[in-house]
Amino acid sequence: MDSTETDAYLHRIGAARPAAADAAALRDLHLRHLKTVPFENLSIHLGEEIVLDPGALLDKVVRGGRGGFCYELNGLFAELLTALGYRVTLLAGRVVGPDGEFGIPFDHLALRVETAGAGAPEAWLVDVGFGRNSHHPLKLAERGEQSDPAGLFRIAETEEGDLDVIKDGAVQYRLEQRRRELGDFEAGAWWHRTSEKSPFTRSPLCSLLTGTGRVTISGRTLVTTAAGGRGRQERTLADDELLPAYREHFGIVIDRLPGRTEGGPAAG
Repeated sequence: MDSTETDAYLHRIGAARPAAADAAALRDLHLRHLKTVPFENLSIHLGEEIVLDPGALLDKVVRGGRGGFCYELNGLFAELLTALGYRVTLLAGRVVGPDGEFGIPFDHLALRVETAGAGAPEAWLVDVGFGRNSHHPLKLAERGEQSDPAGLFRIAETEEGDLDVIKDGAVQYRLEQRRRELGDFEAGAWWHRTSEKSPFTRSPLCSLLTGTGRVTISGRTLVTTAAGGRGRQERTLADDELLPAYREHFGIVIDRLPGRTEGGPAAG
């Protein structure tokens, strides 16, 4: 990522170029990303190709004003952080599903990020592609509880040397600590955009952290919540309300409804 692309990405998330690749800047970038770049699977329901290539992701997220799912968001965020001087390692994870079982290999992509500053470098778990994750980076070496606006988090090492990311007492996902490359996640991305068992093929989803809580469109349902999940409000959107709602709440401009089949209704 060159200097012009880096500046465009920083503008996309409303951030200034940090003076140093330190923890304070990382925390700021992480939160700004969550509040400006939505987690969304609309490409799957629009029939768009998902390409795990930095150039293609830059076109989609930065130049196109879109979001993406974990492979896209964390994959591209890794490029930005690297350009800003952070040491970044891609990690593969498996998400715990509703049945309590772990998902497929390469089910999730998260980042190990090392910050510079006084003393030895410190490693952080960075994840801007998982809706239930922390608002701020988590200390990877810390085994005690870490408080965050999203909940109480803890990172625990398994007997096999993997890391369980735990929120409010429940495991969210399990991470390998082996370094991966973005291309390693191609099979997982393909499965998630094609399999009937994937949660992402079932219905269009778009979600964004806000200053007061979260806004989500799931199928045709608009959901807004206050901080901590309080004050939840739901409303079913008519077909002619969906595209304006994507534009208003997420800045996403598309010309047709996700999940629209020929002559049929929108998914959801």
